Amino acid sequence: MMSDYLSQYADAGLYTMQGRLGAPEEGRFQSFPRQGWRLEIARAAEIGLRGIEWIYDLFGEGANPLETAEGREELRGLLAQHGVAVVSICADYFMDRPLLRCSQAENAELLERLQWLLGICPEMGVGRVVLPFVDASRIRDESERDQVVANLRQVLPQAERHGVELHLETDLAPQAFRELLDLLDHPLVKVNYDAGNSASLGYRPADEFSAYGARVGSVHIKDRRLGATTVPLGQGDTDFPSLREQLIQYDYRGDFVLQVARGEAGDEPRWLAGMAALAADWLRGTALNERKTS
Repeated sequence: MMSDYLSQYADAGLYTMQGRLGAPEEGRFQSFPRQGWRLEIARAAEIGLRGIEWIYDLFGEGANPLETAEGREELRGLLAQHGVAVVSICADYFMDRPLLRCSQAENAELLERLQWLLGICPEMGVGRVVLPFVDASRIRDESERDQVVANLRQVLPQAERHGVELHLETDLAPQAFRELLDLLDHPLVKVNYDAGNSASLGYRPADEFSAYGARVGSVHIKDRRLGATTVPLGQGDTDFPSLREQLIQYDYRGDFVLQVARGEAGDEPRWLAGMAALAADWLRGTALNERKTS
């Protein structure tokens, strides 16, 4: 049964978005932790997480171990030492420098960088790259959608070569997202479902999964209020009961990554352990099971 998969997943531990196990650096809510990335690996193991969704962004340039062979070797050693994994790469670099609204020369440079990122994934045992098309990189009209489609079609041969999935995170309404996916009808192109962002936009899980449920490949666990910011799990408008029902109905078999609200600086491991426990109980069907109305 699908509910058994969710329970077994909860028992084995969840993943976390990078940066949640240390204080924000330079006041950034989410970024590559230039100073604390090594410490985070140890802390993830200490609180029983499976591992990390690694961030590759502009802020981390020059400090991210993914960038060099020596850095990747050190990272692999630390992961093995602590028994955790990098499950995916969140390519926020392409939110800082979007794959749209840029010159032809910039576009070519960005595609080359994305192909490089896909190329190092097998070395790190990473099977997917999450590409954000939200906020500064949101798709605003049909012409921009077509530019995104053209760009992704160019890198799909590289994704095939290395066996890496491309998980798209967008703020598109369910039908518009479905239309984008129809233009990228490829087994390696999937949806990164962000529970909190959907709640903030007022999208219903049933409508979203009806449009593209079979293409959902990864889930970010987050809670947000309608039209507002991230809040602790259970305090926002994310319809967790409906989301769990959809995951079961569509036989979801992917990963779950905590992308939750931050607690107090200095208390990150304890706070995240609590959020992880709440999320695990939700997967088992014993928490976050009452729809919030406020």
